[in-house]
Amino acid sequence: ISGTSVVQVTATDADDPSYGNSARIIYSILQGQPYFSVEPETGIIRTALPNMNRENREQYQVVIQAKDMGGQMGGLSGTTTVNITLIDVNDNPPRFPQSTIHLRIPESSPVGTAIGSIKATDADIGKNAEVEYRIVDGDGTDMFDIVTQKDTQEGIITVRKPLDYEMRRLYSLKVEAENTHVDPRFYYLGPFKDTTIVKISVEDVDEPPVFSRSSYLFEVHEDIELGTIIGTVMARDPDSASSPIRFSLDRHTDLDRIFNIHSGNGSIYTSKPLDREISQWHNLSIIAAEINNPKDTTRVPVYVRILDVNDNAPQFAVFYDTFVCENARAGQLIQTISAVDKDDPLGGQKFFFSLAAVNPNFTVQDNEDNTARILTRRNGFSRHEISTYLLPVVISDNDYPIQSSTGTLTIRVCACDSRGNMQSCNAEALLLPAGLSTGALVAILLCIIILLVIVVLFAALKRQRKKEPLILSKEDIRDNIVSYNDEGGGEEDTQAFDIGTLRNPAAIEDKKLRQDIIPETLFVPRRTPSASDNTDVRDFINQRLKEHDTDPSAPPYDSLATYAYEGNDSIAESLSSLESGTTEGDQNYDYLREWGPQFNKLAEMYGGGESDKDIS
Repeated sequence: ISGTSVVQVTATDADDPSYGNSARIIYSILQGQPYFSVEPETGIIRTALPNMNRENREQYQVVIQAKDMGGQMGGLSGTTTVNITLIDVNDNPPRFPQSTIHLRIPESSPVGTAIGSIKATDADIGKNAEVEYRIVDGDGTDMFDIVTQKDTQEGIITVRKPLDYEMRRLYSLKVEAENTHVDPRFYYLGPFKDTTIVKISVEDVDEPPVFSRSSYLFEVHEDIELGTIIGTVMARDPDSASSPIRFSLDRHTDLDRIFNIHSGNGSIYTSKPLDREISQWHNLSIIAAEINNPKDTTRVPVYVRILDVNDNAPQFAVFYDTFVCENARAGQLIQTISAVDKDDPLGGQKFFFSLAAVNPNFTVQDNEDNTARILTRRNGFSRHEISTYLLPVVISDNDYPIQSSTGTLTIRVCACDSRGNMQSCNAEALLLPAGLSTGALVAILLCIIILLVIVVLFAALKRQRKKEPLILSKEDIRDNIVSYNDEGGGEEDTQAFDIGTLRNPAAIEDKKLRQDIIPETLFVPRRTPSASDNTDVRDFINQRLKEHDTDPSAPPYDSLATYAYEGNDSIAESLSSLESGTTEGDQNYDYLREWGPQFNKLAEMYGGGESDKDIS
C-alpha cells in the first residue's frame, strides 16, 4: 500500500538549537525514487508506489540527506544509505507449466512403482510456495496414487493396482496443486490452486503364463493304477498373441518320480505306486512356459493328498516277553496284548483277537477295546517237560476289505515265588545250589574279572620296575660303563679335532670350544701364547696337555683326541696285561713311583704285590 511506513532515520547537529536555524534539520531523498519518499521534518521513510511486487524486485537502496539551516542554501548536510528488502507474502497461486502431461508405464510394473513426477511452479518462496497435490478426477483414480514430496515440491504418481495392457491401455487423471498456506488478504486475487491433465499410457510386455488358480489341491486313493490322471492344471498367455503353453514338473519337488505331467494339456498322472503309509502328502511345483518364449515361466504349487485304503493288516503293538509260572492255576492272566495298524480308517481302529486253533494250555479273551488277555487253561506247568510254548494269535480289523495277521507269542515256563514273581526260566538252573540266583552269579563273575585285572596290572608294574636302571643319579658315574659303539673316522674325521691346528699351531682361533663333546656348561678357556712356527708338534701337544691338567674348569671326564702324530716309544713301554703272564716274575714296577702322584695307585698295587710275595 502506498504511504506505508518503512523506517525512520534521525540525524543530530552539534550546533546550538537556540541560535537561529543552525540546528534545524531537513530530510530529503537523493536515491530510491519513485519507490520511496521521506518526510522532511521527521525522517520517516514511506512507500511511494502501491502494490510493490517482491517477485519483480526484492532489494532497494535508498539514500537520505539531512541538511541544517532548514535546508536553505549554505546549510551543512550529511547522507546515509538505507537497504530495504521486501518480505514475501503469498500473493501468487501455483501454476502448472503444461495443461496436459503424458507418462508411460510398463504393464509389468509392480504395485508402488513410481511412474513419474509433476510440478507446479509458484513465484512465492518459503512456506508461501508449499503445494499439496491430489487426484481429483479421471478414469484411473483407483489405479494410481500421487504423493507430495516436500523437499522438491513435486507430485510423484505411483501404481496403486496391477496393470494389464490387454485390459486397458490408457488412463486419464486430473491432478490439482494447491497452496497449503493462503493469506486471506489476497483472496481477491483468485483461487490459489491449479489443475492439469495427466495421461498415462500402459505399455505391452511379454508376460509369463497365468494359471487359473493360485494353487491346486488333488485327492487320490493310494490303490489307483499306474498312469491314472489325478488332476489337471490350466494356464494361459495373458498377452494378445496368446502363445501356446508347455507344462513341466519340477523334479526337485518329486525326487522319487512318482508323478508326471502331460506337457500339452497339464494333466498330472501317476508313474509309480502310491503308499499313504510312506507319504500322505506330496507337494509338487508345476512350471508353465510359453513355447515361443520359454524363458518366461510361472510356477504354481500343487498339493496331492493320498487317501487311505485298508491294505495293511494289524500287528502286535510291541514285542511281548511272556512267561507262565510252574504253579499257575487255570484261568490265570499271564499277558495283556494290543495291536497297531498303519491304516487310518475314517471310523477309527477296531481290532479282533482270536486263536488260530484251539489250544489246550492257553486261551485268548478279547476285551473289545483293541486289547486282549492271555489266560491259562490248566493247572501247573513243568520246565523239564516243556520249557517254551508258542501261541499263534490272529488279529483282524473291521475295515473293508478285512485284513488280518497272525502273531506268535513265545511263552516261557518259569519258576516263581508264592507271589508270582519270576525267579528262573532255565531248566539248568535247577542244578545250581539252592538260593543262588542269577544276580548272585553275575556278581561273582564280576568279582573274578576284577581280581584278574588287578593281578595283571601288578605283574606289569613289577616287570616295569625291573627294567629301570640301578643307578638313577646322573652325577654318580663311578661304576657306569657307557658304550658308545662308535668308531672314530681317523684323519678324515675333523669333528673331534682341528687338523689345521697341528699343521699350523698359530692358526688356532680364540675361544674355540671342543667339538668332540657337548659341554654341560660354558667356560672361558684360558688364553695362552701360541707356539712359534718352528716349535715341534711334540712340544705343542705337551703344552696343551699341561694346560688341561692344570685347568680347574676342564670337564671331569676323559676324552681322547687324536693329533695324527706318532712320537717315540714311552719309557714305561707297554702297560697291557696281555704280556704280564710271561714276564711277571721279571718285571720291576718301582719306576711307577717316579712318574708322579697320578701313578701312586698303580705303584701300590704292583709294588705291594712283589713285597708280599717275597715275604711269603
